[in-house]
Amino acid sequence: MDIFKMLGQFKDMQARMQSMQEEMGQKTFSALAGGGMVSADVDGKMQLKRLRIDPSIMSDKDMVEELIVVAVAEAQKKAAEAMQMELSKVTGGMELPFKLPF
Repeated sequence: MDIFKMLGQFKDMQARMQSMQEEMGQKTFSALAGGGMVSADVDGKMQLKRLRIDPSIMSDKDMVEELIVVAVAEAQKKAAEAMQMELSKVTGGMELPFKLPF
């Protein structure tokens, strides 16, 4: 096995991963909760970008809080799944020896 060839491949993979992460950071992932009464948008870095709440449910604080958590968690799950799918394309399905933060 040629160590220099492996290092070159690793550098290429690293550059592709960085590019993929930048691309994913520009994407938006949305989720609804409570039949659409609450919606959340997160980016590919799992950062909450927008939260929308139907004004008709504002009188029920507990329900609003619960629906916010559900919507944000679902949007983050969608973003994580998309990131994993893109990552597997970059690594060719190869398992990484460490866990990424998404």
